[in-house]
Amino acid sequence: MEGEEKKMERLEKKEENMEDVGLKELSKMLKEFAMERDWEQYHSPRNLLLAMVGEVGELSEIFMWRGEVAKGLPNWKDSDKEHLGEELSDVLLYLIQLADICGIDLADAAIKKIVKNAIKYPSKTF
Repeated sequence: MEGEEKKMERLEKKEENMEDVGLKELSKMLKEFAMERDWEQYHSPRNLLLAMVGEVGELSEIFMWRGEVAKGLPNWKDSDKEHLGEELSDVLLYLIQLADICGIDLADAAIKKIVKNAIKYPSKTF
């Protein structure tokens, strides 16, 4: 059990030092997390996709029946914003794992998609 306590301490210290963590670091942390629990066997593309879709459903529930929501969520309680952050994180983490297991560099793919969209939908400013 002491090993678990030390791991938790390391994670808490990492959390304090991570102001601007990138996709590669998140990917590494997710791989370590899964390996330590022997969960890689369950991380097929299909399973990760279905898990992510489930999390998108949970994310959708937060907004259901609220009507339009103002940017910045000014009328939301802190606990609601925290819950939203958790669900957004779940979706992001599954997306990163899915990209990894499929051999897709998510950051590179995202940049290429932004460039493709800029060509497809040119700016109206001169």
